[in-house]
Amino acid sequence: MENVIEKNIAFDLMEHAINLFGNYDENIHYIEDDFNVSVILCGEQIKIKGTEDNVNKAEKVIKRLMEMAESGDLITKQSVAYLTRLASENELDKVDDFSSDFICLTARGKKIKSKTHGQRQYIDAIRNNDVVFSIGPAGTGKTFLAVAMAVTAFKNREVSRIILTRPAVEAGEKLGFLPGDLQNKVDPYLRPLYDSLHEIMGPETYHKHMEKGAIEVAPLAYMRGRTLDDSFIILDEAQNTTPEQMKMFLTRMGFGSKVVVTGDITQIDLPENKKSGLKEVMKILKNIKGIEFVYLTDRDVIRHELVQKIIKAYDRYDEKMRQVNQSGGEK
Repeated sequence: MENVIEKNIAFDLMEHAINLFGNYDENIHYIEDDFNVSVILCGEQIKIKGTEDNVNKAEKVIKRLMEMAESGDLITKQSVAYLTRLASENELDKVDDFSSDFICLTARGKKIKSKTHGQRQYIDAIRNNDVVFSIGPAGTGKTFLAVAMAVTAFKNREVSRIILTRPAVEAGEKLGFLPGDLQNKVDPYLRPLYDSLHEIMGPETYHKHMEKGAIEVAPLAYMRGRTLDDSFIILDEAQNTTPEQMKMFLTRMGFGSKVVVTGDITQIDLPENKKSGLKEVMKILKNIKGIEFVYLTDRDVIRHELVQKIIKAYDRYDEKMRQVNQSGGEK
């Protein structure tokens, strides 16, 4: 049986400890349950008690969260869950090394930062490369972070316009049944891009720049035949492009531009006889300087914690189906 030990963590301001503990101590309860330790607030110290290995892991997580609180960050359930998962999987070096990478403020003054190591690598890749592909499941912040980086570059006058596009594959034959002209018909499929711009820039600022032509949100078909100079260009839902569409899009890039392509290769909506341009480009461009591929995983999901479990469950199911198909039938 392992020895039970106790460690103390000192802090300066009670408000930081309150931030750390969370509403009704929910953050600390999460850590206690995950590491099977007890954590109590005693004066200006946090006392951790349990087996040595578990106490050491809990200490790493609490110290990192306290540093975040001291820097003014609001400790969220997602932050606690992410760091405890890293510690549980013996990746303590990542716990020590983790630091949020500030990008910009939303229209309401909320800080937009990286929340996982994968997201930080993604942001670094955008800063250091002209073309970045971000591939990963829903909820990893692929589109939102790309829009945040685009708005930041626009505000810093690094580019003169923002262009966001995505294929309207989901529409299919249903486009004809929607009211209005072509733009009205495709707008519902571009709504996630509008939502991100509204949250970051605010509706008034967004509409002002859109009227000036500095911001454009359009279906992928509108990109054909253009050369896009001095622009930050984002192609969203790229798994639903054909190889021909992907080549067309990438060759629109002009001088002074930056391109970010996002997609989830597990959610392809193309007909079965059509290849995904995103899956193909992963093979074609993987070794070209100035182009970087960033692969996000369920670890980088920052939505409700059930989203991670849903993604993992689907992954397990898909793997089982592959095995069944390879063996020639269900056993």
